[in-house]
Amino acid sequence: MQVVSISSLKGGVGKTSVTTGLASAALAAGIPTLVVDLDPHADASTALGVRPGDQLDIGRMLKAPRRARLADNVVPSGWVERAGEASSRGAAAPVLDVAIGSAYTGIYDRPDLGRRDLRRLSTVLAGAGHYELVLVDCPPSLNGLTRMAWSASDKVALVAEPGLFSVAGTERTMRAIQLFRQEFAPGLSPAGIVANRVRSGSAEHSFRLAEMQSMFGELLLSPHIPEQANWQQIQGAAHSVHHWPGDSAKNAAALFDSLLANLMGTGRTGELVSAGTVRNRSQR
Repeated sequence: MQVVSISSLKGGVGKTSVTTGLASAALAAGIPTLVVDLDPHADASTALGVRPGDQLDIGRMLKAPRRARLADNVVPSGWVERAGEASSRGAAAPVLDVAIGSAYTGIYDRPDLGRRDLRRLSTVLAGAGHYELVLVDCPPSLNGLTRMAWSASDKVALVAEPGLFSVAGTERTMRAIQLFRQEFAPGLSPAGIVANRVRSGSAEHSFRLAEMQSMFGELLLSPHIPEQANWQQIQGAAHSVHHWPGDSAKNAAALFDSLLANLMGTGRTGELVSAGTVRNRSQR
């Protein structure tokens, strides 16, 4: 089982979109996957089409992690029904479960969590052994919830737009991961950086992508994910990108297939390739 945190210290870069895109690729590939919606806004739960019943949300599981029965409280994604054709042909039924997000998790989104609190998610995920992949959608901060996710993870995938503030935030996050590894999680490594919402005709985006390549080297994952006009429509309909009609969605699905393969198959050293300062365009 691989546990991967999807993180960004800057909001609005499409972190949840990347999480759900990777979940869609995992479902299409038949990889038994759990999505942990750790963001108090619970946008991933909405996009994954969950229909909660009496199950505990992830915040309440974190409150009593030793008593939480993960298998009894996860909810199948609504996407699974649309992926059921494979099982009707005799293959194993697809698995994409969700640990539902809620505002209750916000009580842990503090900067002062101790080591015991940081282990809460690890304790909950001790019951997740039948999944091959766990994706943790983190809030856009370096407070307690993100650090709790990092403590439970094997890898951290960072999401960034090719813009000045996002690239600078990514550099700070890389350094935060290194410090966190040294103090709390020596086995943690960066899975890489996902460049999201890339506009192919933008000179600024081209410049920032080149800057990211020089700063982060092989940690900048490929392929990059382009800006997609209908992404809000796909998420609002609670569909996976692999089951949305049209060439645009088909192309995006193929990109997430490749990104998932790179994310799961590549080990990273966790060191910045360059410690160069992010440049303002006026410095060029």
